[in-house]
Amino acid sequence: MKIVVVDDEALLVKGIRFNLQNEGYEVLTGSNGLEAVELARDPEVGLMILDVMMPEMDGLTACTKIREFSQVPIIMLTAKTEDMDKLMGFDHGADDYLTKPFNILELKARIRALLRRAGNQGREAQKRNYLTGGNIKLDLDARNAYKNGELADLTAKEFDVIEFLMRNPNRVYSREALLDTIWAYEYRSDIRTVDVHIRRLREKLEDRPAQPQHILTKWGVGYYFKS
Repeated sequence: MKIVVVDDEALLVKGIRFNLQNEGYEVLTGSNGLEAVELARDPEVGLMILDVMMPEMDGLTACTKIREFSQVPIIMLTAKTEDMDKLMGFDHGADDYLTKPFNILELKARIRALLRRAGNQGREAQKRNYLTGGNIKLDLDARNAYKNGELADLTAKEFDVIEFLMRNPNRVYSREALLDTIWAYEYRSDIRTVDVHIRRLREKLEDRPAQPQHILTKWGVGYYFKS
C-alpha cells in the first residue's frame, strides 16, 4: 500500500518515511499542496498525511480539492492546538488531526485505525450496487444520486434516464430511443420530454450546466454520458 506524506519540513518527511517504510508501506512524498493533489490521483494511494501550512497551496485547500475526486483517508498535521483549527480541518474533509510535535508511535496507531475503518467501509460499499462517472455517483439499491458526494434530488424518471446513460457510457441515444426505452411510448407524441429531463439532470448533476462534462449532446444525433 502507498502512503503519501506532504510537508515542507524535509527532516520531518524523512523521519516519517523511514518509519513507515520499516512498517512495509511504500511512501510517496511532496512538499506543497499542489504536489499533494497530484499524488492523490494515484489509485494505489491508501492514505495521505498532509501538513496544514505549506507553500503554493495550503493543506486545507489541498484537502478540499482532493475530496472532489477521492475519499482516501487524510491525516492533517499542524503546529496549532486550537480546537477551531482542527474543526476547520474536518470541515475541509480531513479524517484525523495530529498536533506537532507528535510521537511517531501515535501516528502509526492512527494510520492503522484509519486503514481499518476504510477497509470496513469498503467492504460495506461492495455489498451495494453503484455506478460512478466523474463526480456523479448512483446508488442503484437506494436509487439515490450524488454530485461531489452530496445527495442530488432527482425524480424517478430523471434517475431512470441517468442510470440508463451511465450503464451505457459513450454510446449515443436518439431522443426517440430514450423515449422508447424509458417511457415505453408513454410520451411518444412529445419528444421534448427527453430534452427537459436532460436539462434538469445537467442542472442537478453538472458543476457547470451550460458547459456539461458528462451529460453531453451529439448534435443531430442524441444524448450520451461521457465517462
